[in-house]
Amino acid sequence: MDHHLALIEKTQSLIAAGDIAGAESALTELADAEGDAALMVVLDQLAPKDILAVMREYDPSRESVVSLLVTPEQFAHAIVIEKRYKDLTHTHLRGMVNAIVFREDADPVAFLTAVGDLEGGSEAMANYFAEKWARIEAFARSGTFDTVEEDGEMLSETALLASAYASPRVELEEVADQDWMELAWRMRYECPDLFTETLLVMRAQARAQHLGLDEEEEAEEEQDTRVETRDTDRGRGTPAARDDDEESAI
Repeated sequence: MDHHLALIEKTQSLIAAGDIAGAESALTELADAEGDAALMVVLDQLAPKDILAVMREYDPSRESVVSLLVTPEQFAHAIVIEKRYKDLTHTHLRGMVNAIVFREDADPVAFLTAVGDLEGGSEAMANYFAEKWARIEAFARSGTFDTVEEDGEMLSETALLASAYASPRVELEEVADQDWMELAWRMRYECPDLFTETLLVMRAQARAQHLGLDEEEEAEEEQDTRVETRDTDRGRGTPAARDDDEESAI
């Protein structure tokens, strides 16, 4: 166990120094030398932020031993803090979620259930689907991802919950792309509570963004129409009167 503790410290030091590849290499060497069980013992001792740092370096051209062995609980604790990276594109989040949830022989529902059990889980999934809000709304309402069928209305929270156990209009085989469509399908029909909570978070994010843009537009309009009133506030007359005084002084 002492060498496991030494490896944990080494891994943490490498991650802190930004050498993620070195940290993953050290973990891979342990798995090669002592087996997957030994690596899982070490992973269980690492902080979620350290596991996340390795998982975020998703590379579709190769398999990561960490991504192959991370448990649903470890995965869930890691992705709920992924927002700390402030990645506005959420590219790394989508990559690592797909790589782990859809890894060979994995149970996607186990991972989604673990995410749903944690505070912040629905926010993490909302970030995953951030660029697909309209398609997810369409799916919630009609059971398809086709926004052409949308009439602009959004289901209320009560209606969302009532429709949570509706029969699928699209079969899993039709969307089994190991990407966002399959994940959305599994969430709606296999983890409906997480799907509903995620959609509500996405709506709140969209409202906040809309309000933020409105506030920026109002501020710009106010800036364009603002009149300098410092002298007026000090009782020195209107801006027009001040201009006349300056001309007479000349």
